[in-house]
Amino acid sequence: MSSQSTPATGGPEPLLLLLDPAARQSDGESVRIARDVLSGGTDVKVACPETPSELDRVLSHRGRRRPVVIGSDLALQRVLQALYRQRELGTDPVGLVPVGRPEEVVAARGLGVPPAPVAAARAVLAGAARKLDLLVDDGGGVALGGVRISGSGARRPVGRPSGWRSLWAKLAAAEQGTVLTPERAARTGPAGRTGRGEPGHGEQSSRLRVEADGRLLADVHRPVRVVQVTLPSGDSAGEGVMEIVVRAPGALLRARAASVSVAGRGFGYEADGHPVGPVRARTWTVHPGCWGLLLPAARASRADGVPG
Repeated sequence: MSSQSTPATGGPEPLLLLLDPAARQSDGESVRIARDVLSGGTDVKVACPETPSELDRVLSHRGRRRPVVIGSDLALQRVLQALYRQRELGTDPVGLVPVGRPEEVVAARGLGVPPAPVAAARAVLAGAARKLDLLVDDGGGVALGGVRISGSGARRPVGRPSGWRSLWAKLAAAEQGTVLTPERAARTGPAGRTGRGEPGHGEQSSRLRVEADGRLLADVHRPVRVVQVTLPSGDSAGEGVMEIVVRAPGALLRARAASVSVAGRGFGYEADGHPVGPVRARTWTVHPGCWGLLLPAARASRADGVPG
């Protein structure tokens, strides 16, 4: 790990810049631009942690510096996970300058972070913090936007373009889920489906037990093709609930809940598009407003319902 510090200039809070090694390799110019803008605006210390232990050590010794991630969604996810482990998730707002391929910064776009390095860096220096929800699992992992479990397991190594967007807006509204039984599946006709909700012919099925706030949505007696758990974005963000979609042959169920538990013989899943597992059981819980993200002031105010 390498680190570097610039002298204090007064003004904005001092920053700890956490450079994603992958970002430095894929787009070193954007990383350099972001560093120049940030170091020109305040006192910065630059660190390039390459292992989880290095990241833990850098964060625990940051003093009053605000952490700023220069990199992908996965880099931000790892920093939030480390802060959660250290019980310092809500101590300071976190900044993000997204650097990576489009599919690697899907969550950043959904959160409202400017895509250009100069604009994102300026938001870190002069923006406002917006409180956001986080999905936290019982294994200590976190997810910014959502989790996907499919019958074929976690298949994609990076985020999907549609992974962050709320499925709630794409499907017919349903406030309550119902237990997925053979009878329920038999009654689900074309009116209970959407074109996007129908699984592809190549999707496999697995036998999972799914409970949302203690309410049974699916049991092992009937195969499940996809379980999608999403934190809402836009006007529905920050409500402390997740949106759950369960797809099975001939059925599509939706629910909203503060926690969801999934159990099976062994399944993998994607957290923000990145593979995890396999595991036999996992519970995800929404932690409402537990972390802050630095955004352009007008955007953060609109998102929180404050007139701009």
